[in-house]
Amino acid sequence: MKRREFITLLGGAAAAWPLAARAQQPAMPVIGFMSARSLEDSEHLLAAFRRGLAEGGYVEGQNVSIEFRWARGQYDLLPAMAADLISRRVSVLVAVGGDPSPRAAKRATSSIPIVFGVGGDPVSEGLVESFNHPGGNATGDTLYTNIMEPKRLGLLRDLVPGVPLIGVLLNPSFAPYQLPQIEEAARSTNQRILIAKASTDEELAEAFVALTAARVGALLVAADPYFDMRRDRIVEFAKSERLPAIYQFREYAVAGGLLSYGVSVTEGYRQRGIYTARVLKGEKTADLPVLQPTKFELVINLKTAKALGVSISDNLLSLADEVIE
Repeated sequence: MKRREFITLLGGAAAAWPLAARAQQPAMPVIGFMSARSLEDSEHLLAAFRRGLAEGGYVEGQNVSIEFRWARGQYDLLPAMAADLISRRVSVLVAVGGDPSPRAAKRATSSIPIVFGVGGDPVSEGLVESFNHPGGNATGDTLYTNIMEPKRLGLLRDLVPGVPLIGVLLNPSFAPYQLPQIEEAARSTNQRILIAKASTDEELAEAFVALTAARVGALLVAADPYFDMRRDRIVEFAKSERLPAIYQFREYAVAGGLLSYGVSVTEGYRQRGIYTARVLKGEKTADLPVLQPTKFELVINLKTAKALGVSISDNLLSLADEVIE
């Protein structure tokens, strides 16, 4: 063989070696991430999710990739999003941003592992068989946001005792879960309430008009992903109408809301990242217990209280986990 031919053959073989090596490497797993919220509202939550993934040994772009889908509060888009991600053969489906997302994911597949985040009871939702033994292709955590409305109503009444009428801002999509609890809590304390429902920007504007016209003396903003995306607008409405208001997450109080009571949503997303990593490593969702919150935080914004002319009692201040001044 001539020297030039030998060099040519050697060069061709060397160029082929990396291709052969790459062909033998396992494909990078893909996470399908679907949320009822928006990207703009979820940057800090994604950071927490990625922290959890990293704790489990996975870094996006290095040994795992993520396909994102955002419903932006349009819950009717979620089934198509789930179907699209499943068609892409994702390794695990992460369904977050409110209960409609896990429901859509669970209806779409009984085989692909699902890691969810919900605000209510995943057993009654049909997502799992039990908390300790999920038994199917789904597991995750609950933040109990949907069942904390009576507690929030009680805290609001403690803040403004004797207020004749309290407004309740509620998304009709969540009304079957939240409204009965709120109405029962109001009846048990003889508290008059006005329900204002909204799931779109137009309905939200109409709800503001109705609450103002009724001269409500305080406002309970029920837990809902759509309201989270309109957080600044809702907080500004409460300020402009000088309404003492209570919300579900600390982020509302940081944005200028008066009170928030609930769990750390960022911690919830970190835990979902950890569970996703465990599933990617081969653990079965059926064997991973559904996580439940162990701590609920009361956050009070004293700056907002002063602007509204609301006096915070020493007793309520003593219960606060965080005071923003």
